[in-house]
Amino acid sequence: MKKSILICGGTGFLGYHLAKKLQKLNWKVFSISTNKPTKIRKIKSVKYFSCDVSQKKKLYSILNKIDVDIVINFSGYVDHSNKQKTISSHYTGLKNLTNYYAKKNIFKFIQIGSSLEYGKNKSPHKENIKIKKNQLNSPYSLSKYLSSEFLINAGFKHDLPYIILRPYLIYGPYQDINRIIPFIIDKCLEDKIFPTSIGHQKRDFLYINDFIKIIYKLIIDKKIKKKILNIGTGKPIKIRDIIKLINKKIGRGRPIYGAIKLRKDESKIYYPNVKSLKAIIKNFKFTSLNIGLNKTIKYYAKKR
Repeated sequence: MKKSILICGGTGFLGYHLAKKLQKLNWKVFSISTNKPTKIRKIKSVKYFSCDVSQKKKLYSILNKIDVDIVINFSGYVDHSNKQKTISSHYTGLKNLTNYYAKKNIFKFIQIGSSLEYGKNKSPHKENIKIKKNQLNSPYSLSKYLSSEFLINAGFKHDLPYIILRPYLIYGPYQDINRIIPFIIDKCLEDKIFPTSIGHQKRDFLYINDFIKIIYKLIIDKKIKKKILNIGTGKPIKIRDIIKLINKKIGRGRPIYGAIKLRKDESKIYYPNVKSLKAIIKNFKFTSLNIGLNKTIKYYAKKR
C-alpha cells in the first residue's frame, strides 16, 4: 500500500480531522469538496480540488490526475431541505465514484453512510436488519440507503473492496456551530436564553478523536472489507442530560426545555448495536462524555 488517499468531503468536519491525522503520519492526501477549505480547516500538505462529485465529467477529469489506493467518501449536500440536491449529491456522487474505482485496483473504498438508514427500525440497530424504503423518512436517509445498496452490488459485481460505516452522532472541535453540541456550548458561552426540545430523546454520542482512530484502524487492516459497521458507543444518553452537563460545566446559559416541539416521526431512542465494531477494535477505550465535552468546550471558548 502506497499510503495515498482520496478524501471526498475533505473540507468538512469529519474529512478535516481524518486528513489532519493522516498528514501527520506522512500520508499523501487528496481532497475533493464542493467548497474550498476555510482557513481553520486548511492543511498545507493536502492537495485540494473543488468539485461536486455528482458532476461526472469534471470529477473524472480530476480522478484521472491522481493515484490513490484508498478512497473514503464523506461528501454530500448538508442542507437536506432540497430533496433533489440531497439525493444527487449523495447517491449520484457515490455512483460516480464507485463506477470509476470499480475499474481500478484500489486497496479499499470506504463509504460514510448514516445511522438514519435504519429509519423507523427499533434500537439497538444491527447491521443486518432489514431496511424498507417506506421506513425512511427523509431524502437524506433514502439517498444514503440507496448509496449503500449500489456499493454492495458493485462490491459483488466488480469485487470492489468496500466498507460502509454508519456513524451515529459525532461531536468535537471544529464542528459547525449549528450542530447540537456546538449550538448548546455556544449559547451557554454567550449566556443566552435558548430553546430546546423536551430533551427526553436518547441518542448515541461519539467523540471525534475516537471516530478517527476507528476509521484509521479500518483503513490499514487488510482483512476488513465488504462489511457494514455501525460506529458509536452503544450507550445512548438523554439529550436533556447532555444540555444539563454542558450548562453546568460552563455555568451560564438558560435552556428552555420544550420550546421546540418534537417531530411526529422522531424516535425516542436511537442507538446502535456495536458488537461487530467491538470485535474489530478489541479493547478500544472510548473517550468519556465528560472528557470529550471538556475538550470541545475548551475549543469553542478559545475560538471566541
